[in-house]
Amino acid sequence: MKILLTGATGYIGKRLLPLLLSEGHEVICCVRDLERFQKPNGIRGENVTPIEVDFLNRESLRKIPKDIDAAYYLIHSMSSSAVYKELELQCASNFKDQLNKTEVNHVIYLSGIANQQPLSNHLESRLKVEKILNQGLYHFTALRAGIIIGSGSASFEIIRDLVEKLPVMIAPKWLKTKCQPIAIIDVLSMLIKTLNHPETFNKNFDIGSPDILTYKQMLMEYARVRNLKRIILTVPVMTPKLSSYWLYFVTSTSYKLATALVESMKVEVTCRNNTINTILDHSPISYNQALKRTFSAIESNAIVSSWKDSLISGRISEDLSEFINVPTFGCFKDKRQRSFQNRESCIKKLWSIGGDTGWYYGNFLWRIRGTMDKLSGGVGLRRGRTNPNQINSGDVVDFWRVIYANQEEGRLLLFAEMKLPGEAWLDFQISDNQLIQTATFRPKGIAGRLYWYAVLPFHGIIFTGLIKKLTEK
Repeated sequence: MKILLTGATGYIGKRLLPLLLSEGHEVICCVRDLERFQKPNGIRGENVTPIEVDFLNRESLRKIPKDIDAAYYLIHSMSSSAVYKELELQCASNFKDQLNKTEVNHVIYLSGIANQQPLSNHLESRLKVEKILNQGLYHFTALRAGIIIGSGSASFEIIRDLVEKLPVMIAPKWLKTKCQPIAIIDVLSMLIKTLNHPETFNKNFDIGSPDILTYKQMLMEYARVRNLKRIILTVPVMTPKLSSYWLYFVTSTSYKLATALVESMKVEVTCRNNTINTILDHSPISYNQALKRTFSAIESNAIVSSWKDSLISGRISEDLSEFINVPTFGCFKDKRQRSFQNRESCIKKLWSIGGDTGWYYGNFLWRIRGTMDKLSGGVGLRRGRTNPNQINSGDVVDFWRVIYANQEEGRLLLFAEMKLPGEAWLDFQISDNQLIQTATFRPKGIAGRLYWYAVLPFHGIIFTGLIKKLTEK
């Protein structure tokens, strides 16, 4: 079948794509920025075609082929923008109208469990999107999930941060809220099995594991699996804002996402029934099994996608292509170059930079800068990186965003997502047997210029040491 996949660079889309291709389908991937799209390893290129579309721009949707058989709608927003709900509804409406002009038979939407009133703003928005999509001239199925447990998922990363870092937690009362988590492997399996299944047409289903747990129970089960002793005390009063700050400072989540999650965590997300399990002949695994599978993926560095690589986790909200041309006018630059003896060794070090590997020189200074950024409301260093050895455009590396990465060309370009009075790029380029390392800063006003001169002495230490380590044999 010819399948349209939206959200192809997102957490779910990245994992669903290779599964669809392995089933023999031809997949048309809708992406907002072609720079961020990477074909799965070991997959023939002729079976996957990326197209650059913006669902807020009706004209761009004309690129969608007319002869598609089915489509997945995996576009979600966890933005705290005041107009995000209107934007989500507009995207859904444009998508529905365009697909009505195609031959599509079945559309599948991954939504959120919405059984308790009142709903959070984000769950309410998911439900409204579902209603719009259900009005199309095609068969429609909505799979409603709660907390998704898998390597790189926002929910799992928050649970891991809390339990691993805090022996004793004084937590908000929403830790007593019940939820029904589901493993990422089950979500993907159900998305695949639902495809063109007549018994799922024009219906919505809740999907979840066999376990109904409070958030506190989920944290304690994580601790038990990890053989950690943890004490959790809940307090009756903790404002949403304070709860958001609590999540933000303790975990690797952004403040925007923390705010959205706190609001949603007040609402119980448990399944109405398990009818879908019978229809699809599928038995979801338990929360305990989901945790163990996730640890296995992490230990083997088999993390396919992570929420941290989504643009909402940082400063960039538009296309990466807007940042690929490093400016020169009105900028400060720190440019250094050094010869190396082994190109392969230099590339390997570059593609392993950040995360657990660190920055090769002056790591304590990088950590201080990360702490300062976190305290000022920035992302800090806690995002790390998804894979310790691979880098693709759009990925996160600590408080940097990968704008361009090409090993054959020998170039790695990073854009700073820390809080700055300006914009900053860190560019690595290999020319012959030379590594050229350029830090560029475009200041905003007098504050930006003062900032540059304040950190200039530290640049001399950090950047000199960095390029020396990168070029050593």
